[in-house]
Amino acid sequence: MNEGGFATIHQLAPERRLRRLELTITRRLDGLLHGQYLGLLPGAGSELAGSREYRPGEDEVRRMDWAVTARTTVPHVREVDADRELTTWLLVDATPSMDFGTADVEKRELAVAATAAVGFLTAGAGNKLGAHLLGMSGVRRYPARTGRTHLLGLLRTLLAVPRAAAGAQPHALGEALAGVGRSAPRRGLVVVISDFLDGLPENDRDERPEWEADLRRLAVRHQVLAVEVTDPRELELPDVGLITLVDPESGQRREVSTGSRKLREKYKAAATAQRDIVRRSLRRTGAHHLPLRTDRDWVADIVRHVYAQRRLAMAARQPGGAA
Repeated sequence: MNEGGFATIHQLAPERRLRRLELTITRRLDGLLHGQYLGLLPGAGSELAGSREYRPGEDEVRRMDWAVTARTTVPHVREVDADRELTTWLLVDATPSMDFGTADVEKRELAVAATAAVGFLTAGAGNKLGAHLLGMSGVRRYPARTGRTHLLGLLRTLLAVPRAAAGAQPHALGEALAGVGRSAPRRGLVVVISDFLDGLPENDRDERPEWEADLRRLAVRHQVLAVEVTDPRELELPDVGLITLVDPESGQRREVSTGSRKLREKYKAAATAQRDIVRRSLRRTGAHHLPLRTDRDWVADIVRHVYAQRRLAMAARQPGGAA
C-alpha cells in the first residue's frame, strides 16, 4: 500500500480526500525538501544577470549573448537568475484512459496527487498557478492565480470530473498542448500530467506521436515537466485465466486467456515498445520526465526527482560543471 493509506483516499468524501492529500504533501514533502523555491526542474529562469564565456557541449546555443560575443570576439552566453514570481501552467489529462488502476489507486487519483504536489511545491509569494483540464467535452481552462484557495478549487474540480461512457472520443492531447502555449505567452513552468497514450503510432516504432511537435514547441519557450502516469497492468499481464479487456476510449472488448505464456510475453513486449516510444519522444522534445506508477510511493518518486534536479542545477553553476 502506498504511504499514508493512499489506497483508501478514493473512498473518502472529496473534502476529506483533499485534506488527506494536503497533509501527506505538507508532512512528507516539506519534511524532506527545504528551501523557499523547491524547484521541480533545474533551470536558470529568465531574469538577466550578466554573461559568461560559452562552454562547448554544455551551454545551449539559444542562450548566446550575441552583443557581448561581437564586442569581445569570444562566444558568450547569457546568465539569468531564477524568476522571483513563477507562473506554472498545468495540463491535466482526465480522459477515459486515466480511469484505470489495478494497484493501490487509479491513474486519475494519482494525477490529482501530482497536481497537488506541483501546486504546493511551486506555492510562494506572488507565484501563480493556472490549469487546463483535458476531458471528454474538450479543454476547460482556469486562469493563473495565486493562493491556496485557488489550488484547492482546482483539486476539487479534478475530483469531480465525471467518468465518460465507453466509446466516447476524447479531445486530442496535441490540441490541448497547443492551447497551453497560447495561454502562456510569458516564460514559466508547464507541467503535463498524462499517460501519453493518445496519438501513439500503432505499428511503426519510428513514427512519432501526434503530440510530440506541440510539446516540443512548448519546451522552446517554457521549462516543461512531463509527469507520466502508468499502472503495472498496462505493462504486463498476470496469469489469472480468462479475462475481458476493454479499451476505455474506444469501448472495444476482447476476451483473452492470460494462461497463455506466449500471449503474456507478446503483451509485455508490445507494452514495453509503447512506453519506449513515449520516453524517446519526451527526450526529443526537451521536456523533463517524471514517471509515476500507481503501485509505487509517489511522494518518494517526486522527492527523488527534485533532488536529482537540484544536483543538476548545482553542477551547472560550478565552473566546468555539467549543464
